[in-house]
Amino acid sequence: MLDLHVQPGAKKSEVVGLHGDALKLRIASPPVDGRANAALITFLAAALEVPKQSFAVVRGETSRRKTVRVAHPGANPGRLQIPEK
Repeated sequence: MLDLHVQPGAKKSEVVGLHGDALKLRIASPPVDGRANAALITFLAAALEVPKQSFAVVRGETSRRKTVRVAHPGANPGRLQIPEK
């Protein structure tokens, strides 16, 4: 499970850092008709190198605060690097 704070409508999709106890991500898609959630799943799948079908938003479908389940044995959340400042 990944606890995320997602900011939709950004210039580019990226990991920003921490927001409380959640990982903060910016997603380059507007929060309209589920497009930001789809872009979030696409971003996570590419970053973790696992299929998009392995992800599900289990909490926070319409909120910035989300819990995403990753159902893939090869998923390594450590690949979501927090940029150093």
